[in-house]
Amino acid sequence: MFVRIGSLELDYPSVMGVLNVTPDSFSDGGKFFAPHEALQQAGKMVAAGAEILDVGGESTRPGADPVNEQEELDRVIPIIESICDEYDVAVSIDTSKPGVMREAVAAGAAMINDVRSLQADGALEAAVELQKPVCLMHMQGQPRTMQAKPHYDDVVDEVTQILADRVARCVEAGLGKELLVVDPGFGFGKTPAHNVELLANLRQLQRIGCPVLIGVSRKSTLGVITGRDVEDLLPASIAAAVVAVMQGAQIVRAHDVAETVDALSVVRKLTESGKQL
Repeated sequence: MFVRIGSLELDYPSVMGVLNVTPDSFSDGGKFFAPHEALQQAGKMVAAGAEILDVGGESTRPGADPVNEQEELDRVIPIIESICDEYDVAVSIDTSKPGVMREAVAAGAAMINDVRSLQADGALEAAVELQKPVCLMHMQGQPRTMQAKPHYDDVVDEVTQILADRVARCVEAGLGKELLVVDPGFGFGKTPAHNVELLANLRQLQRIGCPVLIGVSRKSTLGVITGRDVEDLLPASIAAAVVAVMQGAQIVRAHDVAETVDALSVVRKLTESGKQL
């Protein structure tokens, strides 16, 4: 079984490895800020089975300070070029800035992952111009304030409808639906209760008609559930990833690639055998 997004053909389910080249991301900020450390980590994730590497140069954790475009470019372009030179793996650029999207694709990125769903000025136009796969993520508010007082009357219906509207807007602008992926945005303007509700009802997003990507790795909701610190959330992250795939997610964004690949290999084998999950 495969997940097809434009020209990308990925195993089902597929793992997207997280590579934050930032000093302040919520769980791995600063670990891979140096280019040689980032490239070394990229190699480890490729060897572990990641089919996509998601490179980000601006933290979107709650309260994070914004980064200007040139600084973001200085962080991500060298590592994207190095990864594309060294490894046979698809690279995703985690950005909301149209200028970064263009430069990243020119450097070899095959996908755009945007927490703002192409709503920044010029972002949709850039994506239409580039015609690369795009992940549209749902976020209520902005990173600095999104966790202040998130509110929904029905989080599952509202997130699904907002993402469906964004997909329709992108298609209307000239970005083919076959290029689009949706992400409910766990932890982005949502309480732990909202996140649990979304995970339990993730299958509803399938009615949008696009592949579903989820990022539950090391999220604070898992810490609330387990009472553990972020560095001790691997078992909870694996459990959430498996549940997400059982609920219809096709791509899992993860920090701990080897462990996630192993867990999803079991899910894949059961799916291929026609077992009921």
